[in-house]
Amino acid sequence: MGDISYSNGTNNGNGNGNGNGVNGKAHSVLNGYRKSCWYEEEIEENLRWSFALNSILHTGATPYQDIALLDTKPFGKALVIDGKLQSAETDEFIYHECLVHPPLLHHPNPKNIFIMGGGEGSTARELLRHRTVEKVVMCDIDEEVVEFCKSYLIVNSEAFCDPRLELIINDARAELEHREEQYDVIIGDLADPIEGGPCYKLYTKSFYELIVKPRLSKEGIFVTQAGPAGIFSHTEVFSCIYNTLRQVFKYVVPYSAHVPSYADIWGWIMASDTPFELSTDELDLRIKQRIKGENRYLDGKTLSSASTLSKAVRQSMDNETHVYTEGTARFIYGHGHGSAYKQN
Repeated sequence: MGDISYSNGTNNGNGNGNGNGVNGKAHSVLNGYRKSCWYEEEIEENLRWSFALNSILHTGATPYQDIALLDTKPFGKALVIDGKLQSAETDEFIYHECLVHPPLLHHPNPKNIFIMGGGEGSTARELLRHRTVEKVVMCDIDEEVVEFCKSYLIVNSEAFCDPRLELIINDARAELEHREEQYDVIIGDLADPIEGGPCYKLYTKSFYELIVKPRLSKEGIFVTQAGPAGIFSHTEVFSCIYNTLRQVFKYVVPYSAHVPSYADIWGWIMASDTPFELSTDELDLRIKQRIKGENRYLDGKTLSSASTLSKAVRQSMDNETHVYTEGTARFIYGHGHGSAYKQN
């Protein structure tokens, strides 16, 4: 889960001056000849995903998590947190367009938005492309990760400087609990629910029912990233997050897209007490009227197809009975902590 391996090379010490692995353990970096350098992540039992690196740009540790920025050959710069790939330069637009634009397009006039997590800045970037948006509150618990992303992810510099963005360093649950205002859209751009991590508590029925829903304005929409949604992987957390939201909201729409750097189909879920009724043409018209610049991935047809899940996944989702609670939590495969850079 998040190993770096060097093969067919010579070890000449730690020439880049940074000897910390993802979990803070020392590792050496090759200065001399090397044939290949690879990042490897275990995505399920007996299955690992790896790709070649140009270099390790930065590693560090915060009080909450370990972070690394890798320069990868196939996907450009890649952000890794706790040994799990979070986003990659070449395809992060797929994830963030799918997370942000469907709920904002379905809302009649989204002005006030709350992001749970989102420290990378890409979710705020996509939100701030919407002409109707007047205020975005981004609440992330880890200030060091936010500062790291400000420094290294130049693509989001403009978003971080936008006067409509209010950045709060706090636990998202605590922040929503004490705020009195309501939001047109609340976005869950959280880390996956991993065993031993804090984020799983923000996928529970009680959180959705007692914290999120009361903070939504009339016609408000909640959306969350919901983990792997592949033919086999969707039963990890995607199906039970969907079923949990069905216990809280009247209308719930799961949708998915292939994100190449994740090596899987990824899932998102929208929920509201107002029906999602826009046609493909109406979605395209709102995209043209509301969003500055061109989307690279999402249009009306893409969104319509994204919400049409395969037969096997649909049947599985419809038959899901598990409700996500703190006592009955499900987790994605793997564990971020304990991963390390290694040398072969």
